[in-house]
Amino acid sequence: MARFELKLPKMGESVAEATITNWLKEVGDKIEADEAVLEIATDKVDSEVPSEVTGILVERLFGKDDLVQVGQVIAIIETEGGVETASSFLVDKIADEESTPAEATEIEKTIEGAKEAVAAPQDFSTSEKFFSPLVKNIAKEEGVSVAELDSIQGSGKDGRVTKEDILKYISDRKAGAVAAPKAVVETVKEVAAPKAAEPVVQKSQQAVPVSVNGGDEIIEMDRMRKLISGYMVASVQTSAHVQSFIEVDVTNIVKWRDKVKTAFEKREGEKLTFTPIMMEAVAKALKDFPGMNISVDGDYIIKKKNINLGMAAALPNGNLIVPVIKNADQLNLVGMAKAVNDLGGRAKAGKLKPDDTQGGTYTVTNVGTFGSVFGTPIINQPQVGILALGAIRKVPAVIETPEGDFIGIRQKMFLSHSYDHRVVDGALGGSFVKRVAEYLEAFDVNRDF
Repeated sequence: MARFELKLPKMGESVAEATITNWLKEVGDKIEADEAVLEIATDKVDSEVPSEVTGILVERLFGKDDLVQVGQVIAIIETEGGVETASSFLVDKIADEESTPAEATEIEKTIEGAKEAVAAPQDFSTSEKFFSPLVKNIAKEEGVSVAELDSIQGSGKDGRVTKEDILKYISDRKAGAVAAPKAVVETVKEVAAPKAAEPVVQKSQQAVPVSVNGGDEIIEMDRMRKLISGYMVASVQTSAHVQSFIEVDVTNIVKWRDKVKTAFEKREGEKLTFTPIMMEAVAKALKDFPGMNISVDGDYIIKKKNINLGMAAALPNGNLIVPVIKNADQLNLVGMAKAVNDLGGRAKAGKLKPDDTQGGTYTVTNVGTFGSVFGTPIINQPQVGILALGAIRKVPAVIETPEGDFIGIRQKMFLSHSYDHRVVDGALGGSFVKRVAEYLEAFDVNRDF
């Protein structure tokens, strides 16, 4: 018998710890390889931790609600013999299917060739997907590159790649059904954004007593609400918030969307909301004003290479989460709509992955969804700006024409821009939101989607 240490796996570039929310297996239970053992929660999303081996759970080193660091041993699993490798699995499978000894030897040679083909060690942290330790070990054993792993359609929860998925991929690759791995694998790892300071709620010297009578109900904040509370206070304490407001005429956008939304949904299978149109304009403005696409680390300013737009989304329980659209400036309107709908849908269903909320460089929140004309949003640290989209309203407005001015009905909205006055002055903050407005007002009503 062998004892296997189940460790908390790495779940993203900036995810360093997680809280155990539920144990799915009891001591003494049999566990299959790649089967979920426990559920965990990071600062924003929930996930599962699968077992790398088949065996019996003999010890749980942490309890429910305990905080665990990435890499810490969380459970002990007792196994019979060693861990099955993908090489032995494929050879045994051939033998089980009455393959000849020559065929078994040939597959072993092919496996060794695949190992030698990828001489450089694989850095799975460059992927935005989460892979279990077992899947990563098989990938290393069989010379499967990070790019290949990313291309595999997983059959596990939330599209996670399982043991069966990667073994089928390896089998198909040997049969020539998929492309072989490249000899040299280039890995490009972005410099992680500095971790925001831990939220600290400062208590006043003299706490104000709260009066509670017999008719009041006392409810403890849930885990996410406590985190949100801490982050909001920490952001206000960290950044010097200042706001700029601008009113935008979006009549052309409203007319265009009304004209194409049915055809868009029929062709793309996606609903076309106003959000991706606004996101497209924000991404363009960030390219024009890279000084808004930064973060602050002490006395240093970090200019971000990628434009990753966070989009604030409400959860069913009333809490808030900010999934991130990666490389938003590289998406056309169709791609932006698909990304917005995908992240928004998974947020409502509670199926976001840890990396879905990481790496944002600027955030947009749609306060108009709840009928607000405008708002003063709090910056999502360590970013330096956040844009609030107000409700679109029909209002009387002065329309200038060559024949003179007249009053007409127009569709208008307010953009509210909060920015960090430590590093963003009024000229930059105001110019940026004005550029967003210019892109929206210059929207081409004859464009295709």
